[in-house]
Amino acid sequence: MKTLLVFDFDDTLVDDNSDTWVIQCIPDQCLPDLVKNSYQKGRWTEYMGRVMSYIGDQDISPDTIRSVMETIPFTDGMIELLTFIVSNKNDIDCIIISDSNTVFIDWILQVAGVQAAVDQVFTNPATFDKRGYMEIECYHSHQCSQCPVNLCKRKVLADFLAGQLKGGVDYQRTFYVGDGGNDLCPSNSLREGDVVFPRKGYTLERLLSRQSAQQGEGSSNPRVIGWTSGKEILMELKACVPL
Repeated sequence: MKTLLVFDFDDTLVDDNSDTWVIQCIPDQCLPDLVKNSYQKGRWTEYMGRVMSYIGDQDISPDTIRSVMETIPFTDGMIELLTFIVSNKNDIDCIIISDSNTVFIDWILQVAGVQAAVDQVFTNPATFDKRGYMEIECYHSHQCSQCPVNLCKRKVLADFLAGQLKGGVDYQRTFYVGDGGNDLCPSNSLREGDVVFPRKGYTLERLLSRQSAQQGEGSSNPRVIGWTSGKEILMELKACVPL
């Protein structure tokens, strides 16, 4: 019986937003108003497509973008947590569900040397075209009214768990680690005995606190443990994994 760790990426594994970090590769580190003002609520991926198109228009190469993305810092304690996961793959599976993109996440995990910790990454597919422009696609479509149009993390997690069960893997517990509003939907799909780890001071913590106050005592929910460092999550994980 394994433990499953599910991570968000931006402001969770890394201590910033990869989609805004990339702006540092622009010489004046500023987008024109035409691009900035084109964002529509719930359609961040399409907006990032326009951002990356603008970056391509400035003749900024993929290598330059990569060199900038590789400087994004990991959140305190997360490298230690991922290193522990690598050393205990017989007992722990680990996935990332993120609204970033495949290219950014792959680059950042590789430069830190922790890609072996992660079994699968579920995020928006990205590639570079012949011109060297990054193109980003939406991960999927779904019917959830709570989530952005391109990604329902609850559906991704449910589909993953169902596929694993078909393959004979039934997790003893799931740890879900996140920070944002789009982490509430999957958090609400967790079972009693699972744990959701909202980052302290971020949106998910506030939403879970408000939800808990509305539901009152007696509801069978996963445990909620706030965190500021990956070391706190590591302590909980070590308590569950036979050493």
